[in-house]
Amino acid sequence: MAFLQAQPYPAQVLVAENGSRDRTLDVAQRFAARHPQVQVLQCRGRGKGLAVREGMLQASGEYRFMCDADLSMPIEDVNRFLPPALTDFDVAIASREAPGAVRHNEPAYRHWGGRAINLVIRLLALPGLQDSQCGFKCFRAPVAEDLFGVQTLLGWSFDIEVLYVARQRGYHIVEVPIHWYYEADSKVSPLRDALQMIRDIFVIRRNARRGRYARQI
Repeated sequence: MAFLQAQPYPAQVLVAENGSRDRTLDVAQRFAARHPQVQVLQCRGRGKGLAVREGMLQASGEYRFMCDADLSMPIEDVNRFLPPALTDFDVAIASREAPGAVRHNEPAYRHWGGRAINLVIRLLALPGLQDSQCGFKCFRAPVAEDLFGVQTLLGWSFDIEVLYVARQRGYHIVEVPIHWYYEADSKVSPLRDALQMIRDIFVIRRNARRGRYARQI
């Protein structure tokens, strides 16, 4: 909030909660009661993809930025995804691999494991995108409504699907280098979630063959 209050633009913060087992919802609601800029969404059902979809479709801003709650990217870097710093884009994705990006405190096994799964993603779904899975992405409002309106995956792989559809529909995707700080308390299970991601890629490809992502005329 201190960062947003110092910016020249108005901002809205949506906290999308689903399935937390602690006091996340209560803490967020109490905070929102004191800060009119903050809105808390309690999503029915589980999955990161579900939470992000609900947030993106209920947001009202001209630019819609998804942000992992652990803030492994410093919040000040948000401005790198917005005009005037960035203008010619439909979708801007944070990248830990683009020139100028810096990873902090990441163990080697996590780094190379991540590069391995990214190689699979590039080969099967998103050629050319070096870091599709970083949890910070910005969409122009009409693009967000278009893409998240056809999203089907509700788990960790949702952003592969969203970017795949963005490619199909000709949207301009750019990678933005960031500083990224490794969080040891991550909820991601490298092996289990990587295997699920591969299965989900084949679901995405099947959906595409069946016309699931075709524009409605």
